[in-house]
Amino acid sequence: MNDIIVAGVIIAILLLAVRYLHKAKKNGVKCVGCPAAKSCAAGCKGNSKK
Repeated sequence: MNDIIVAGVIIAILLLAVRYLHKAKKNGVKCVGCPAAKSCAAGCKGNSKK
């Protein structure tokens, strides 16, 4: 019984993460992991710090 509950929680977390990524891409965010995702001038090609 405990295994089913743990598996359900893990699946729910994964589904919520996929939903978040899908909504972000639908709203035009090019790089979801970037803190300045919508206003990133570099196109999120990497870390701009040198």
